[in-house]
Amino acid sequence: MSIKDVAARAGVSPGTVSNVLNRPEKVAASTRTRVERAISELGFVRHGSASSLRAGHSRTIGLSVIDIGNPFFTDVAAGVEDVASDRGYAVILGNSSGDRMKEQRNLLVFAEQRVRGVLITPSDEDQARLDRIKERGINVVFVDHPATRPDQCSVAVNDVTGGAMAVAHLIEGGAERVAYVTGPTSIRQCADRRQGAERALAAAGRDPASLVEVPMTAMTARAGQQAAEKLLAEGLPDAVFCANDLLALGVLRGLMHAGVRVPDDVALVGYDDIDFASASAVTLTSIRQPTHRLGQVATELLLDECDNPGSHAHQQIMFQPELIVRESTRN
Repeated sequence: MSIKDVAARAGVSPGTVSNVLNRPEKVAASTRTRVERAISELGFVRHGSASSLRAGHSRTIGLSVIDIGNPFFTDVAAGVEDVASDRGYAVILGNSSGDRMKEQRNLLVFAEQRVRGVLITPSDEDQARLDRIKERGINVVFVDHPATRPDQCSVAVNDVTGGAMAVAHLIEGGAERVAYVTGPTSIRQCADRRQGAERALAAAGRDPASLVEVPMTAMTARAGQQAAEKLLAEGLPDAVFCANDLLALGVLRGLMHAGVRVPDDVALVGYDDIDFASASAVTLTSIRQPTHRLGQVATELLLDECDNPGSHAHQQIMFQPELIVRESTRN
């Protein structure tokens, strides 16, 4: 079975079928639907490896994130897939777990699969491995991480502002001693959110060094529960800001298990506003990020750079976060 068979069934030219397979955005929606129906009815399958060799790349893009177990990245991936699917692309997902060697292996797999481009939330600030990917002719766009060079595209959220909003809210609620439960120091988001927290303390006339930092090796609910045990052992603050919602939900569980009342004894703020934040025993105040939109916009930038290299303008897009107040903080 060939493209000609599909064309005959759909009543279009073989060139139109080729466009639906390779450049669907150039085909009218009604025609594309007709061709896709013919493909489905005939059971036509393109020889992907052969077309990849001819074109120098495949109809795939790579997505590398630092923790697919975090619903934040699941939502980002959904946004990526929505745009990619609409444009006729598949997404290869790689989870680095914040490990640069694992991330490097993901990038090698992407290159071997001749991906059209790569979306990445990098595990650290070393860009040498990304430059090597670009030397292979594979475009790269940062997701949830601002670009540092004008020749790069990125989509991120202002985490310094987000951290400042979280701690300012705690201070406004009467907090005197604030703890910051965070992940590995190599993760840029953790550092930026701490910077914002310190900025809020300074704006309130307090010493930024008074922030009680509790670094954890992971950013999971289990790590959050362990952080709560540390805080209980070392002396509870009256407010806790967590670098993500999973940590905050773990802290909440640990505090409640110890009989600590949230927010009466300890106010608590998370970050990301994942679905679980509004479904916990004490609903969680959190900093909301436009997760799905991050994935969508990043994918649009990547495919524009791939399809229009001559006219593409690199963009560094920065979204603003939003404070969502719920039961875990004092109103």
